[in-house]
Parts: sequence; C-alpha cells; structure tokens
Amino acid sequence: MSMTLRRLGNTQIEVTPIGLGTWQFAGKKSVVGAGYWSTPAQQEINAIVKAALDGGINWFDTAELYGSGQSERRLAHALIEAGRSKEDVVIATKWRPIGRTARSIGRTIDERLQSVAPFGIDLYQIHFPVLTFSSIEAQMDAMADLVDVGKVRAVGVSNFDAEQMQRAYDHLSSRGIPLASNQVEYNLLDRRIESNGVLDRAKALGVTIIAYSPLEMGLLTGKFHKNTALLDRAPLLRRRRLRKQLRASGPVIETLERIAERHGATPAQIALCWLINAHGDLVVAIPGATKVRHAAENAKAMDIACTEDEIAAIEAISKPFR
Repeated sequence: MSMTLRRLGNTQIEVTPIGLGTWQFAGKKSVVGAGYWSTPAQQEINAIVKAALDGGINWFDTAELYGSGQSERRLAHALIEAGRSKEDVVIATKWRPIGRTARSIGRTIDERLQSVAPFGIDLYQIHFPVLTFSSIEAQMDAMADLVDVGKVRAVGVSNFDAEQMQRAYDHLSSRGIPLASNQVEYNLLDRRIESNGVLDRAKALGVTIIAYSPLEMGLLTGKFHKNTALLDRAPLLRRRRLRKQLRASGPVIETLERIAERHGATPAQIALCWLINAHGDLVVAIPGATKVRHAAENAKAMDIACTEDEIAAIEAISKPFR
C-alpha cells in the first residue's frame, strides 16, 4: 500500500490522512463519554487497533479526559500487543484544562507519559480553551517548556476559535515553536469551521485541522437512515443528537450512496474521502471505531480517489450545514 503522509503543520511529524480516535476506548469510564459509548473489552480494543495498523494508519488520538487516562493506557496496551514500538506510531493526547492553571501542564506531564508508556507523546494538545484559570499565552509557555526539554515533540490545540488559535500561534512563534494543529469537530453535517473563520485562519497559518467526529457519530454511514430502529439501541446522548439530524441529512446520505456505488465503497468511506481531500493536505481525520470492521473500512478510505466532480457534488449537497 502506497500512501502519502502529511506533516502536522510546520513540524517534522508525518501522519496518514486518517488516524484513529480513541475516545470510545474509555467507554463509560469517561464522564464525557458515558452517554455516547458502551465500554469495550481490552481484547476488542486490541483487535480494533491492529485492524487500523494493518490498514496503514500510523497515528492515534487520545486524551487525559477520556477516563482519566484509561483510553491512553488501553491504547498503549493494544499497541504493545500489536508488536509496535515508539518509532512505529504517532501518539497525540490532550491536557485537561478544567479547573487548572497552566502550571499543571508541567506538573502532570509525567502522568501522561506513564499512561502511554512505552510510547511517547508526539503531539500534546490543550483540550479546549475554557474552564481554565490561565491565559492561552501562559498555557503555550508551559507547552513550549515541554518541547524544550524533549517531553513532547509538538504542540496543538483543540476546539479553539480563529482568534484563540491565532493567539496560541503567535505566542508559540515567540518561543520558536510552530502550532501544529487545531482539533475541531468537522464533517459533512457540521461544516461551521468553513464559515466561522477557523478553516481560513488555519490555512493562512499553516496549521493542520484535525477533524474529530468526521462521521457524525455514525450518522454518515447511512445505517440509521436505513434502519431507524438502530437509534433505539444507541446510548442516550448519542441517540438524541442523531435523531435531530436524521431527516435533514437524508439528501447528503443519498449522494454519498450514489458515489459510493461507483467506487465499490461505503457512504462513510466517501464522506471521509471528501473530508481529507476537499482542502488539499490541510485536513486530517480521526474517526473512532467500536468494531474491527469499522477500523478497516475507515483505513481503506485513504485509497479512494473521488473525482473533482464528485467532491463538488458532495460539497453542494452539504452546503446547508456550513
């Protein structure tokens, strides 16, 4: 399999266009995930991670907030089981800002490193810009200190708006460090970053967009449109969220299905194909997976070559979601 790697911003870190998001690995152990995911067994996680690796994926995104490090630990275990070493993969994780000051970034980094051991932290991100007692500038200073001492390789942010991203970029630049990425929600049913300035600012600054929820929690697979009874089995918060968008997203699913048929692909693969190709190399995506086949299918989306006309058709039908 031949695959072009993409650099995270202006760093030397190279990743595949699609990674694996691991929020779901913490399941109900995660306060923010309890209403969205059941808790998978470690054996199942091992198989999911192996399928991602076998499909060519080279990077994984996790966070302290996902079960107080449970997702990090379970990911590391799965990578060990797959026989991978620190040099084989790229690990991105996030600092939890809630109720903390920037000082805790340095104080807690050894806990994060222990959770992902024996793997390192390639990309360390501020999970969100609110609910913390320190300025963005103070947080960037603390992150830059970690780069300077070699505890992390690069710095990213998550859920930052255009101006917050600019502030982070400017302050890191004053320390001689590039802002690698901004991880934000982005998919065909949520294209707000195209209209709120985040996408344009990232492009101007050379900051990679990491798209989370790229399949809108499974809605872009089309399975819930074909069988609405499946929604009744989904955890409460996820079920509520998907029901709201089910009817409005019908035309997008129909377009994805039509294009998917031409490529012998799935609607989800076409949705990912659009996401990682519509803006050149600017956007990479981190779909999650709760089943082995999901991880394998997501990886195969990197091999699909949608035509310019198909990209344009998808763009047009999903414009109401900008």
